[in-house]
Amino acid sequence: MQVVVVTGGSDGIGAEIARQLAARHRSDVALVLAARNPEQLAAVARECEQLGAQALAVPTDVSVRAQCQQLIAATVERFGTIDVLVNNAGRSAHALFEDVADLGWYEDLMRVNLWGSVWCTQAALPYLKAARGRIVAVSSLAGLLGVPGRTAYSATKFAMAGFFEALRAELKGAGVSVTVAYPGVVATRIRHRGFNAAGQALGESLLKEEGAMTAGQAARLIIDGMQQRRREVVMTAKGKLGRFIKLVAPGLVERMALAALKNDARPR
Repeated sequence: MQVVVVTGGSDGIGAEIARQLAARHRSDVALVLAARNPEQLAAVARECEQLGAQALAVPTDVSVRAQCQQLIAATVERFGTIDVLVNNAGRSAHALFEDVADLGWYEDLMRVNLWGSVWCTQAALPYLKAARGRIVAVSSLAGLLGVPGRTAYSATKFAMAGFFEALRAELKGAGVSVTVAYPGVVATRIRHRGFNAAGQALGESLLKEEGAMTAGQAARLIIDGMQQRRREVVMTAKGKLGRFIKLVAPGLVERMALAALKNDARPR
């Protein structure tokens, strides 16, 4: 039986990863789901159990190191091992840097998007090495290409990508794979709940949402990359193209990034 820990497992991509793993593997998988909302978390766990999987819901705020450690301890206490850690928990943000007076929420965002992944990975690492397991880090295209209005979010995702790229090289001899996923715009509520310039919830998305990938599609690509032990999963043609163009025509990439914003969200 494969034991999989999924942070941010109460909705969006994380919940879809859990459901799809349960549907694919049924009694051969045990899912440990972590997020801050206990009711939503329990509901997803029940769905996974109905599909035949074992599921454990562990309410967790990944911005608190002790709770990350408790998540891993609860997993090992229940199942004895960890085969896969999916670092999916994250928060979004959209604000022009010049409009931000208090940078405190930049630090808060870094604790969720970077440090939550680092703390969970550190706690799980001995078990992942013993199992020659897999680590997944769900970053963003904003972690490959700087997006205007998203200085805070891009900073956290670039940092996340750099950490896991370096960790991949460190763990190569231990047989632990590290897959970094770079979703584009996915049809979830993450951008609506993200920080605005004042550090409050945005309440809306400031990106163009037309043609957004579904959470189910994103989850399927992440799972496939994880199971194949791929180094990276860049999910959109624009993302792959943008990464290449950045090397030869970086100004064009900046114009592409601006074009992805709603008109009223562009720099003045």
